[in-house]
Amino acid sequence: MAFEHAVPPEKAARVEPVAKNEYKMRVLAAEDNPVFQSMLRSMLTKWGYEAIIARDGAEALEALQAEGAPRLAILDWMMPGMDGVEVCRRVRAADREPYQYILLLTARTESQDLVDGMDAGADDYLTKPFNAHELRVRLRAGRRILDLQEELLRAREALREQATHDALTGILNRGAVLETLHIEADRAGRERQPLSVLIADFDHFKLVNDTHGHLAGDAVLREGARRMKSVIRSYDALGRYGGEEFLAVLPGSGRSSARSQAERLREAVAAQPFDAGGAPIPVTCSVGIASRPALSGADVDALIREADLALYKAKKRGRNRVEMCGSRQPPRPVPQEAAQDLCPA
Repeated sequence: MAFEHAVPPEKAARVEPVAKNEYKMRVLAAEDNPVFQSMLRSMLTKWGYEAIIARDGAEALEALQAEGAPRLAILDWMMPGMDGVEVCRRVRAADREPYQYILLLTARTESQDLVDGMDAGADDYLTKPFNAHELRVRLRAGRRILDLQEELLRAREALREQATHDALTGILNRGAVLETLHIEADRAGRERQPLSVLIADFDHFKLVNDTHGHLAGDAVLREGARRMKSVIRSYDALGRYGGEEFLAVLPGSGRSSARSQAERLREAVAAQPFDAGGAPIPVTCSVGIASRPALSGADVDALIREADLALYKAKKRGRNRVEMCGSRQPPRPVPQEAAQDLCPA
């Protein structure tokens, strides 16, 4: 439906250009009449927006559902095939993020019509005939709402980061890495895929704190986490398990693959001394491995216990080494001095 009562193109051409401090945003304008398509494009461009024109409702819906879709949309109520109200309804049903602000243009003035439009998901409406400057300020109001929502999303992401990541090292915290392990265990059970875990512990770390101070110890933990993160695969998970212990979750890795990855992790830590306030500090780590050809969520605790026992074996055998728990069955809780019997070489 064309803008029968809209501001004429010759008046639209006289609208003020965008101020220098207004940033460009993409705006979808859905209109089937070529004359008014040109008018909307001209107005939006002069106001500093990037105009995306859709010729009917189906084309508008496709544009709003595409990757990198416009955040602002002007939809004419009456369009061929699919009207603006139906487009609103489908956009809201998709529940996409980030939010898309929709302005509905309509010649209808009945209260119930306007209520129907807003109920369908429109954020605002403008009745025809409309003034170009009124359209501009309503778009500006929509942009302010989108800016506020963007700030809220950033704040939410920051809170999520704080809740799931270790404040010192920046990698996953204990709760998040254990949650990841349970998720991967369930997936491994469903798909009958192997799963391995590594527990790495810095050797003689207390000596680092006692000799160089806790600030130096913190620097070693940060750099050690960075080195370990740099050598694991993109789909592996690494988290701070506690103190100077780190837990790595290796989906799809059997015993041989897990040992290779554990060696890379160990070598990354020991490759060169750590710089803590200008003083080079040589640091090594020991790594314990536990692996299963298939796993269920109920076996997670047993898998961690096996990796912990393998780590203890690595410590007992001289540190700066990788050991694997050889037990095929979940080990029973036992004194640590018996760990080497459960995890033979």
